[in-house]
Amino acid sequence: MEVVKQHSRRRRQNPSIDRLSNLPNSILCHILSFLPTTKNTVATSILARRWRYLWSYVPNLIFDSDDEVDRVLLLHKLQTIDTFRLSENVTWLDHELEKWISFAVIRNVQTIDLCISGIVAALPRCLFTCKTLVFFRLDSFGEVANVEDIGGFVFLPLLKKLHLNFIHPESGGYLKRHLPPDCVDGLTIELRCECDEPYFEDNYYDRLEINTPALVYLQLLDCATQYLKFGALNSLFEADICINGYAVETQEVFIYARSVVEFIDKLHNVKCLKIDLLNHAKIMDFIDSVFSTWTISFHNLTKLELAYDCRFLSKFLESAHNLEILILNEVWKGIEGWMEPQQVPTCLLSRLRIIKTVDILSYKYKFNILRYLLRNAQVLERMEIVYPDFINSEQKMYMLQEMSLFQRGSRAREVAFVQYNHKL
Repeated sequence: MEVVKQHSRRRRQNPSIDRLSNLPNSILCHILSFLPTTKNTVATSILARRWRYLWSYVPNLIFDSDDEVDRVLLLHKLQTIDTFRLSENVTWLDHELEKWISFAVIRNVQTIDLCISGIVAALPRCLFTCKTLVFFRLDSFGEVANVEDIGGFVFLPLLKKLHLNFIHPESGGYLKRHLPPDCVDGLTIELRCECDEPYFEDNYYDRLEINTPALVYLQLLDCATQYLKFGALNSLFEADICINGYAVETQEVFIYARSVVEFIDKLHNVKCLKIDLLNHAKIMDFIDSVFSTWTISFHNLTKLELAYDCRFLSKFLESAHNLEILILNEVWKGIEGWMEPQQVPTCLLSRLRIIKTVDILSYKYKFNILRYLLRNAQVLERMEIVYPDFINSEQKMYMLQEMSLFQRGSRAREVAFVQYNHKL
């Protein structure tokens, strides 16, 4: 007790004592690693003599401007880098970019995050054989110049997540030839092939080919591919798919539609699936005609989210016997022609517990799907109806009255109405 009193007395006598600086270097460097940029980290060097070079042992190098990169790399002491990030505000010459990335690879970097804005950049070969790389993100608004010269050899034994965003069409071969090979275990890919102007002739890729059978998670946002081809995806657990086929040429519509259906077929092992097929009417008609004759069984699927187009809802209900959670997100396309399945799907009789609909109540044929689901979902526990705030009280009352008349197959059901701000 006396020791505690003495300690408290010393604290009162020395109110200006710097307790933070008394912490071990390892803890201080860990604290500094949470600062948003390396520039902020370097700025702490003026705090006290103890802090002068402490920043040089921080494992994260995050650059938001190009004026300090060379100096920081020259003075950085740590032999292992956790994160190396260059924002779109950093400008460089090609040889500088190669030098900086090579520095990170030599220092056993685990995460590389690059945003290349409006320039032609060359990436060093060592990046594609980095034995410590776990996460790699490349956001490119310009052509990646030397992907053709990599030689087709990619060895990233620890890679778990790959994110490619806004890859220039001239670098599109990278997607096909330089993704990690089949032997990579536990690979997770976030693959985005986007373009802001899909109607321009140059803003598409001829084809997208991926062969990664060990894949466990796939996020694909494709606004510009003419043809999709995937190898086996037997290990895939979760997929988030958005395919926009507005860039597809008219004469290639049927081939494209068939490739989309074949791709969906490759997703048959997933447990969680979010799918948004945002295509123009002619393509959707072709996809629908091909999909309707396809025999696909989603035997592992327990959670399904459909967005934009609902004409595939019946097919999924019939094919996913173990479906437990169904989310319909703004599925207004095709809703007027939606047809009930000829027989009540197995999932409705014994599995489906939760249904959530987002903003489908603003459309003419809004109640057809909800009426069918409420009538046939025998073990349904909750239906959540999310509607926009621009629906007035009169519309809401009409909605409640209509739904109160629906026949309900499950006694233990709860119907909840949730309002959201459509401007957010």
